[in-house]
Amino acid sequence: MAKAIKNVHKIELTEEEKRAQDLREIETALLENKDAILETIDLLKHMNNRGALTMATSLFAEGDKVLYTIIKALDNPEATNLLKNMLLLVGVLGTINVKQLEPFVVKLNAGVARMAENKEQEKPISYLGFAKTLKDPEVNRAVGLLLDFLRGMGQDTQDLERNTQPPEEQAVQKDRTRDYDGNMHKRD
Repeated sequence: MAKAIKNVHKIELTEEEKRAQDLREIETALLENKDAILETIDLLKHMNNRGALTMATSLFAEGDKVLYTIIKALDNPEATNLLKNMLLLVGVLGTINVKQLEPFVVKLNAGVARMAENKEQEKPISYLGFAKTLKDPEVNRAVGLLLDFLRGMGQDTQDLERNTQPPEEQAVQKDRTRDYDGNMHKRD
């Protein structure tokens, strides 16, 4: 019967053998990732040509000062409102249905092009001439689109609006409304 192995002797590499093994691992990694490494070097070259590496190095070297300056610039009501408005605008842009908006944008571009063609026309249009233009199918279609747009803007969308006020202010403001100057009034 065989004896149990009680002592395991690790094969210890000399410093030279360890260094040679590390170099082989690095060489293998370089060969396996050759394309990515070459693209990274090309990217760094372009960044260096544009001065981006110098700027990044300076930013990291003066990191605390740069961070302090940024925080100081953002620490005012205007900057805070700017950030809130940007976030709100991004949220609103996310709700726009681009497929529905595309025909309107195409027609808007066509209208601007037609206006640019006729910008030299200085002859004022009379009330009767204006009324006659409504018989033109293109003008009639455009007026119809504008009226639909105005109806859509006038419809009640309160259930679709996102309220940015805290819940405790929403309850207080529920029976109040703002006028055009931003002043709050009790709803009738």
